[in-house]
Amino acid sequence: MSNPQLHPDIEETAAKIASMEIRGAATIAAAAATALRTQAIECTAATPQDFESTLRAAARRLHTTRPTAVSLPNALRYVLRRMAGETVGTLRAGVINAADEFVDRLDRAQADLGAVGANRLRDGDTVMTHCHSTDALACIETAVDQGKSISAIVKETRPRNQGHITARELREMGVDVTLIVDSAARRYLNAVDHVIVGADSIAADGSVINKIGTSGLAVNARDRGTPVMAAAQTIKLHPDTLTGHTVEIEMRDEREVIDSETRDSIGDITVDNPAFDVTPPRYVDAIITERGQFPPESIVTLMRELFGESVDEPWEESKREKDV
Repeated sequence: MSNPQLHPDIEETAAKIASMEIRGAATIAAAAATALRTQAIECTAATPQDFESTLRAAARRLHTTRPTAVSLPNALRYVLRRMAGETVGTLRAGVINAADEFVDRLDRAQADLGAVGANRLRDGDTVMTHCHSTDALACIETAVDQGKSISAIVKETRPRNQGHITARELREMGVDVTLIVDSAARRYLNAVDHVIVGADSIAADGSVINKIGTSGLAVNARDRGTPVMAAAQTIKLHPDTLTGHTVEIEMRDEREVIDSETRDSIGDITVDNPAFDVTPPRYVDAIITERGQFPPESIVTLMRELFGESVDEPWEESKREKDV
């Protein structure tokens, strides 16, 4: 089966993830698992081998969209590793059940994580946020539900202004919000009790890979004595880093930074638009997960417990497929 027929939902989901219409690690992971589920249901492959080839091809298409968002390959691993059986029917059932189970775990994980993070927040605290993270917001929302009064200083987070989404959702929770430009963060840190950020990936050494600007914020917070907590479900742990791989930092379209007319008026310049940066573990006080709170240097223990010492890539073509 040299050219497996991919379901339109695979292409649509891949496009939405790449364009950031689907954003946030948990949302990306759920969308990928759901798309694989649809592919499995609608797949017309006649043999188990062709069914597996089609699902792997669908997973490869999804995998190429956001290289830094480790929740995506973790979702693909979870579903494909449970694609087992000797008939198309059993393989299909395995994918469907795995996708349903994975999405259900995601739903529960965020609530559990929020409860852990809320325990760090006290009544009357002021937090500072960067970008938009559903995990970080879960900590604040749970604290508010517990009756704590929380205020937030929200960075706008250029160039896509995801901070505006954070500000709106915090206001819907009843949180007092002050929106600031990114470069004003240091000025406000003395009035902040916690910096709360999300993470697109967590490396084995406890480094936090998150929206560009996170690292600078964490360095400034350490200088001011403001604790930094990274809220990240375990689907964001990057198992490839156990075996020496580095995390690829996604470079996005320069048009997010500057429009073509303005660029031409300036002259011959290079425009870089890195989506993420790496915050070393020494600048992070705690990593909050649904499994509990961990100092960064201990995250490797949790990663080994979840993923073992090495990680395969079940979406890769088999030798038989490559030879066809």
